This record gives sequence, structure tokens and C-alpha cells, in this order.
Amino acid sequence: MSIPDIYTQGIARGWQVTDATSLETDSSFDADVLIIGTGAGGATSAEILAQSGLRVLMVEEGGLFTSSSFKGDEAKAYAELYQEGSARSTSDGGIVILQGRAVGGTTTVNWTSSFRTPEATLQHWAEAHQVKGLDSTSMAPWFQRAEERLGIAPWAVPPNANNDVLKSGCEQLGLHWAVIPRNVRGCANLGYCGTGCPLNAKQSMLVTSVPAALDAGAHLIHRLRAERLVFDGDQVTGVEARGMNHTMTRADGPRVTLRARHVVLAGGGINSPALLLRSAAPDPHGRLGKRTFLHPVNFSVAQFDKRIDGFYGAPQSIYSDEFQWDQGPTGPMGFKLEVPPMQPSLISATLGGHGQQSLERMQRLAYSNVMIALMRDGFHGQSQGGQVVLRKDGSPTLDYPLNDYLWAGARRAWQAMGEIQFAAGAKAVLPVHAHGRLSRNLADYKTQIEQLSYRIYDVRLASAHVMGGCAMGEDPQQAVVDSQGRHHQLSNLSVLDGSLFPTSVGANPQLSIYGLVGRLASQLSDDLVA
Repeated sequence: MSIPDIYTQGIARGWQVTDATSLETDSSFDADVLIIGTGAGGATSAEILAQSGLRVLMVEEGGLFTSSSFKGDEAKAYAELYQEGSARSTSDGGIVILQGRAVGGTTTVNWTSSFRTPEATLQHWAEAHQVKGLDSTSMAPWFQRAEERLGIAPWAVPPNANNDVLKSGCEQLGLHWAVIPRNVRGCANLGYCGTGCPLNAKQSMLVTSVPAALDAGAHLIHRLRAERLVFDGDQVTGVEARGMNHTMTRADGPRVTLRARHVVLAGGGINSPALLLRSAAPDPHGRLGKRTFLHPVNFSVAQFDKRIDGFYGAPQSIYSDEFQWDQGPTGPMGFKLEVPPMQPSLISATLGGHGQQSLERMQRLAYSNVMIALMRDGFHGQSQGGQVVLRKDGSPTLDYPLNDYLWAGARRAWQAMGEIQFAAGAKAVLPVHAHGRLSRNLADYKTQIEQLSYRIYDVRLASAHVMGGCAMGEDPQQAVVDSQGRHHQLSNLSVLDGSLFPTSVGANPQLSIYGLVGRLASQLSDDLVA
């Protein structure tokens, strides 16, 4: 079946799309609104603002890859579609960070899980961080709007065997489980969502809001890195940018000057605060880049006698919140249980081990389940997240200290995951730890978990969710932007992406961004069009 390339068709109809690597001389572009980033926040903003009649310019550091580009090739996809070629990590290497870099941002490569922001999270933001107007009642219509726009609904197909381990184990133990809502239409259940959807079934920003903005007259420039903002008093008067090279390793192409009445930062957690830091933006209370959160994830591997084949089928369709809020928002670190897709490159990097040990683990891949715990950071005084800082060359990295509060969460998560996996019929379970070993029964597994060392590099951690760094709130001494996403010190600058969140969400964040930014971008549109 041949899938039409919507960008080839759109450009033929007159879409304004510029590849910055094709620019031969220094250039300048003007618009009513400049949006830096085309992921969940940037593309949602672009669609709303362009459809209100404003001239919108979208800038994306990554490249434009479309359905015809996506072949399910892990090596190619991780190099082309992810930040730092999928090698991004915290500054000490303690946590691997999977974050998209392409038109559509992380939505182009995520695993489609779509949850509304938990009511407990919204309530905590209001009470602890002075966020106004974002309670669950007022946000419900914005979540519903995004769900209808993007086909978000609980997955109606039976879970693959990898997800069924989580379901079956929870059923055996009487624990909570539920079906994950996914943003798909016409999904063929291929399972390679993380390498880009070749069918345009995933309703990512690449195939929904970016095209809608282009249809409304917006201009997209990709492979262009925004390097710094230029200020005059409390106004952003321009953005200095530079084209990427053809290998996407350096921004050493022509210089590009961007000007607009209003500037929207939507590069995501890490990149949005980094741009402000590079620009020496006003930060009188030292909040910029602080409180950046990851949902740190640890892993548990279960081996079965039956085939699991977790590399096929919807990657995430079952979750459990049994341990998410069971001790309250501000108690011990809660966690959401899910499973990841199990493509060989991704899993071999995840499982660790060397030589024969690694080979033996991968030889059992088709018979293995991997379970993950998304640890909810930012709600407790001992969970301050990380801080975005700049390297000497101006590129960002994230300092993320690991402390006993987090390690206690990891220990609890391993205990829960192993119990569920054994209840689902696992013959052996392995905590992914530098000194982890296969346990053949639950009692031995629990003893192992208590005896393991809990320190950096021993516990293998990763994350695909980056939030915070430009926290919202009404108190300028504690927040970078207000509850409308408007910068406290810069009158024509908004931040409309996941960096707004004053804590982690406690769930896969894309729907939280769609709903929140949909509301805030609509308010911004009213202000700019009036």
C-alpha cells in the first residue's frame, strides 16, 4: 500500500517550507509570531495562531522527515530523529534521555500514550506553585478538544503479550490496571512507533497541527538552530539563528535573523531554558533552568517459557497506577507502571551487560518482557529535579542529582514490578542493575532487591519525558512565566511547551501539553488579534 507523502503534496500546493541547509546567504524573516520548536507545544500553538489570521513562522532545529522516510530502521531513526543522535543524557551520564529532534518534535517518535494531567497534579500546582486557572474542571474541555482532534481513545485492540504481562500480573494480584488511550487513526499495530510512523496513523504534530498551520499560511523553516534572543528593555526584538550542516552535527551554515511581534519558545524541557540561558535573559530570582524533571525510569526484565515478541504490536496499551498516588502526592516517590517497545537496539542498550552476558540476555529477547516504572519527581521537598546548564560551546546539559529519596522509589518500583511479573507466570526476573542477576522465585528476587547497591551507574535509569525548567506560577520569585505562559520580565515572550510544568506530570506528558498549550495559545491569539 502506498501512503501519500502529505508534505510533497502540500509543498506542491504552495506550502511555505524552507530547508535552512539550502540557504546560500545570510537571510532574515519576519512574522507576527515566531514559534521556536514544532513539537506538542509549538505545533499546537502554530495551528491556533495561524488559523486566527496571524502570520506565523515555525522554526525547527531538526529535519523534516515524513512517512516516506520511516522504514523501521532503528540505527537510522535514532541518529536522525533524536536529540544528540539518541545519546543525550544527564551531565554525569546517570540517566539516558530519549528526546525527539525533528519536525513534530518528540511526538514524531513517541509511543502514543496519551493521559490527561492527573487531578492530583493540577491541585498540587495550584496549592504549592501558585498556578491559577488550571484546575481539572477548567482544563477538561481543552483535553477533550485535543482528544477529538488527535483521535485519542483507549486502544481497542487486545494488548500484545508484552503489555499483557502487566495486565495479567495485576489481575492475579488484585492491583489496578487500565487500557492506555493512544493518539492513532488507522493504526496497523506494527509496533515501531519510536522510529516514525510510515502509515501516518500516529496523530503526531508532524501529520496534524504542522500541516494545519501550513494550510493556514504559516512558514516552516527546518534544520535551523535558534542560538540567542536579542533584547531591548522588556522586549524581544529578534532571534539570531543559524543553519545546520548537512550531517546535522553543527550549526555553521548561513546566519538567519528572525523578527516578530511575539516570540513563543516551544523547544521543550532542556532546550527552551537553554535558549534563554544562552541569551542572558532576565532571571532576577535565579529560577531559569531550575526544577527540570524527567520521570526517571528503572527496568525489570522477566523471562518466560512462551514467546512474548514485544517488538510487535502497539508498544504501550496497558498501565497501572496502583503505586502512583497510594501514599499521597507528597509521600514517598510514586510511580506509574508501563512496558516499553522491545526493538533489539533499544533493548540491548537498556539491558546492559557485556560480552556473553549481553548475548545471553538478547538470545532470550523473544521470550522476555520488560516492565518500566515512571517515577513521579517534583512533589516532595527531597525531589527538586535537575538544573539545565550550558557547556562551554553553549549546548545544554542537565545536572540531575540522585538521592536516597529517588533510590527508595526505585527499590519500591523493582519490588512491585517483580511481583507482578512472577504473578504473570515469569520463570525468572532480572532487575536491570550493574550487579543484577536472574532470580527464579519471588522470595529470592525480593532479597536481591534489598541487597543491591543504590547508586549512580549501578541502577540503570532512562527517561523519555523532560518537563520543567521554565516553571509557571504567579510568583515571579519562584516561577519564570505566569499561569498564561507569559514571561515575567519580557512582555512579548511566551513559553508554550512542557518546560512550563512546575513538577513532573505523573503520566506520559503529551496530552498535558496539548491541553494546556491549546488553552494558553488561544488566550494569546485573543490578545494578539484584538
